[in-house]
Amino acid sequence: MSTSIMRLSFRLLNRLFMVPVFRLGLGSFFGNPFSGYIMVLKTVGRKSGRARYAPVNYALRAGQVYCLAGFGEGTHWLRNLQAEPRLEAILPGGAIAGRAALVSDPAERLALVRQVLKNGGFAGFMEGFNPFTVPDEELARRTAAMPLVRIQPVGPGNGASDPAGWAWVWTVVFLAALLAWLIWK
Repeated sequence: MSTSIMRLSFRLLNRLFMVPVFRLGLGSFFGNPFSGYIMVLKTVGRKSGRARYAPVNYALRAGQVYCLAGFGEGTHWLRNLQAEPRLEAILPGGAIAGRAALVSDPAERLALVRQVLKNGGFAGFMEGFNPFTVPDEELARRTAAMPLVRIQPVGPGNGASDPAGWAWVWTVVFLAALLAWLIWK
């Protein structure tokens, strides 16, 4: 599959499904070894100044959150973070506010790139190798153009039940269904 078709497919899937799922508070139902462990980054658009959402696979280590810009330096959310490193990460278990930085230490990078790819489920295999068994040298070579981002948590973020979230939709749907049931009972 060409890179442009893959990017368009991910953009549609992310915008129409993954971002709403996390904003509705249902992110924890979609993380598993097959589909991967996913979080949604909320960045500030470098041109528009508006909130931008991007689902990514991630890994946790020592209180830090790591993600990989699989499409390289041109990845929109990465460019947004380079302009404004403050972000929010909506993880399946809750949201954090954080500060992003690129990882440059080769040993840290190699270990965390491997872990993010392992946590990526089927997406971890889309690069044409097995992240569980590929030798370190080949992994480093094949992922050299993919920046690794470390997110240092600085506090709580806006989750699904907070003002920017959509968890309130479930209350409205439930009450509307209850009202309809009571009227047509």
